[in-house]
Amino acid sequence: MNRIAMFVAAAVVALMLASSMMFVVDQRQIGVVYALGEIKEVVTDPGLKFKLPPPFQNVVYLDKRIQTLDSPESRPIFTAEKKSLVIDWLVKWRIAEPRQFIRNNGVDLRNLDTRLAPVVQAAFNEEITKRDVKGVLASQRDRIMRDVQKRLDEEAKPFGIEIIDVRIKRVDFVADITDAVYRRMQSERQQVANQLRSQGQAEAEKIRADADRQREIIIAEAYRDAQKVKGEGDGKASALYADAFGRDPQFAQFYRSLEAYRATFRSKSDVMVLDPSSEFFRAMRSAGTPAAAAGAHK
Repeated sequence: MNRIAMFVAAAVVALMLASSMMFVVDQRQIGVVYALGEIKEVVTDPGLKFKLPPPFQNVVYLDKRIQTLDSPESRPIFTAEKKSLVIDWLVKWRIAEPRQFIRNNGVDLRNLDTRLAPVVQAAFNEEITKRDVKGVLASQRDRIMRDVQKRLDEEAKPFGIEIIDVRIKRVDFVADITDAVYRRMQSERQQVANQLRSQGQAEAEKIRADADRQREIIIAEAYRDAQKVKGEGDGKASALYADAFGRDPQFAQFYRSLEAYRATFRSKSDVMVLDPSSEFFRAMRSAGTPAAAAGAHK
């Protein structure tokens, strides 16, 4: 029994010793083997690996995936025009030299973020001060990001990292300038609106004037055509009257007298003072026939 117990105990010790000498490196990780506090080996290939048992050697893992560093705070940066801008940026990086990274930053990635953020901010400060607001906002934005990345490629080497990408997330004015910019933009848009409104009113007046002119032309042409038709009708009527009266002059004289009476005595309120023997009442003094009226006229 004692031999069996000793064998089992020896097997357990051997298993524990063997397990302490093995470690697994994930494909997303870098394994750093330390020997008595010094870096002995850097393992980048994934799989099962072997080392000496503690305390002779131990393993520390680093994340080799691409990391993101966001701007920790928004600080105003002055452009070439002395305008103050607030820029939010981000930097994509990953570990390129594990030994260099550990010597300068340790194994905590947050240490690298703390040291790299001022370097990135300084690079942006230098590039922004060379350009005006228009360039930063639009025309030279891509160039700024490329120039900052080029600077960081050199300055990040002592950190043991590789800069993958640099991006500007947001560009804005500081709070007090933003209100002034918005007011100026509102004023400019109001000017454009007033100009468009004035142009619309001028165009409306032009359309109304043209419509009035066309209306006057149409009315004048209609009046002209009406007078023409009326004149033609009057001409035909006069011709008919002349033809009819020419055949019987006595009747024509009688008819004109009746028309004169009708026009004169149209209103009951009219008062006329005339001599009954005047020529005007000749048709009334006759026997009432056209022939008698004509005879009385003679």
